[in-house]
Amino acid sequence: MPHLSARKKLAASRRVVVKIGSRVLVQRDGRPDARRMAALVDGLSALRREGREVVVVSSGAIACGLQALGLKKKPEDLPSLQMAAAVGQSRLMAAYDKLFTRKKCRIGQVLLTHDDLEHRRRHLNARNTLLKLLESGVVPIINENDVVSVDEIKFGDNDALGSRSAMLLGADLLVLLTTVDGFHATDAKGRRRRVPFLADVTADTLSHTKGKGSVFSTGGMASKLTSAAEAARMGTAVVIANGRKDGILQNVVAGDNVGTLIPAS
Repeated sequence: MPHLSARKKLAASRRVVVKIGSRVLVQRDGRPDARRMAALVDGLSALRREGREVVVVSSGAIACGLQALGLKKKPEDLPSLQMAAAVGQSRLMAAYDKLFTRKKCRIGQVLLTHDDLEHRRRHLNARNTLLKLLESGVVPIINENDVVSVDEIKFGDNDALGSRSAMLLGADLLVLLTTVDGFHATDAKGRRRRVPFLADVTADTLSHTKGKGSVFSTGGMASKLTSAAEAARMGTAVVIANGRKDGILQNVVAGDNVGTLIPAS
């Protein structure tokens, strides 16, 4: 079966980008999930110990800000969203720093906008900084610079940022962590089943997607598939998997049949 041989190749991935969605990092009431963050950091640091270069693209700043501000509902106006991001970003990074320090890993914060990746000089500056962090054994933690960007909050999501980051660095593997175990499609009997392997993302594929995120996130499965297809076309294998499952990163790089794999073109 083609997806089994494609999965075996994942074990050789040297540079791995892991995108963590907001719903993976927070509980149902929107409060940060400390246990889940710790489990994810365990998996990320284990990849580092294996000699892999690891880049994290993390959502969660706005959700952390809402919790710190005592807001139970995500506001709709941009100034309030940007305020939440400003309050939450430092709290998110402080939590990561504490957890990674316990694993003897250093982290570095990198805030980007889509403009940073669209303009060549800024694109190269971002790439050079990230490569230097990796060369120095530092785990970059990337997030959108929501405090100053407008379109990213209103229209964008970190699935696209994860894909662009993987392409920027020529990553071998992009893992998009969400709260479901991959892409599901409806079969001939009307049952929805996980699709373990997608050779390509087509209009028919996207017709099976449901949902547009939640109160604490902006992405959905359509966003993940579109972002995955973009990265795959540029030579990065992509796996969409359940970030709330213990040991999921090790399962992915071991080539286990988890999530949905979109192979590099």
